[in-house]
Amino acid sequence: MEKKKNNLDMKQYGMFLALVAIYLIFAVLTGGKNLSPANVNNLVMQNGYVVILAVGMLLCVLTGNIDLGVGSVVAVCGSAAGIILVDYKMNMWVAILAALLIGLLTGIFAGFFIAYLNIPPFVVTLATMLMGRGLTYTMLQAQTKGPLPNDFVFIGAGFLPTMKVHVGSGTLDLVSIIVAIIVSVLLIFSELKSIATKKKYGFALTPVWQLVIKDCVFLFIIWFFFIKLAQWNGLPFVLLIMAVLVGIYAFITSNTVAGRQIYALGGNRKAAQLSGINTNKVFFWVYVNMGVLSALAGIVLAARNASATPKAGDGFEMDAIASCYIGGAAVAGGAGTILGAVVGAFVMGILNNGMSLYGWSTDIQKIVKGAVLLGAVTVDVLSKRKKG
Repeated sequence: MEKKKNNLDMKQYGMFLALVAIYLIFAVLTGGKNLSPANVNNLVMQNGYVVILAVGMLLCVLTGNIDLGVGSVVAVCGSAAGIILVDYKMNMWVAILAALLIGLLTGIFAGFFIAYLNIPPFVVTLATMLMGRGLTYTMLQAQTKGPLPNDFVFIGAGFLPTMKVHVGSGTLDLVSIIVAIIVSVLLIFSELKSIATKKKYGFALTPVWQLVIKDCVFLFIIWFFFIKLAQWNGLPFVLLIMAVLVGIYAFITSNTVAGRQIYALGGNRKAAQLSGINTNKVFFWVYVNMGVLSALAGIVLAARNASATPKAGDGFEMDAIASCYIGGAAVAGGAGTILGAVVGAFVMGILNNGMSLYGWSTDIQKIVKGAVLLGAVTVDVLSKRKKG
């Protein structure tokens, strides 16, 4: 009997196509400036903290809510680390632990009001945004703390060990190439495993030509990305942080009870409660988690800038929220993926980077980002109305 065919869901891969398209458009507009190895490296380093925030924000968005306070928590935690390192000249690990502890306490504070006092998340996180920003200026006395020690700066601006080899007139980092090979093998293995599972259970199979095109696009992105990094200084340390976080949270959201509870809560809170889920507990840990990841983003940002500044994290909450919605998360909650949020973060990053290279002012950049966000949400809402 002939196997059923199931075409690829283009909406699922639409953001990858949008990412490539936006990148290529700015490659043309900037005369290829955004294709340089240095610029690809900058894209990773400049968007590391946005990806970290987007991963945490997705969990909030899945519950049907957002966290407006993340930018201020980034600033507070980075300021605390800067003061400990510059004023008190203490060990780097003390500064990191102190920053993470502040993020944890902030998350507990917000989670308590949201989960157990039933104060709307919008109101609570708006309050933490205002309080956090005021606290940052008070702690730093409106001054910048720096420069920070080199071992701390390594977190946001350092590179993993390299193995340079001469190729033609230049050099390549073998470590980056090896990682590209490993990622490519894992991609192909995952595809073959998916096909085998579908055959085993009699599910509809995607036409081979569609799979080939999809995997070729992914492999092109992987090799372009890693070769550019190999031509520069190798793999940034912040890329390792991002990869570990994305892997952990992708596993949590896809393969754990805690992850399924978040989706259930976002889909229908009353139904989740009736099925025995402690929705207050879910709300609480989601916002505690957001506080900790905001602290980590604050550490990475301070390390990247080699200083702690009062303006740090300004507007980051908007980039994190936009990343989730652009990456396909549902406005009402209950739908979205970690990978989608990461792709959304890089779409925002490529837009920022490309517009800066092209010479557009920050005012125009905000207009474009706002239009992209509105477009992504509009498509999501209209597509759901058609299904309904």
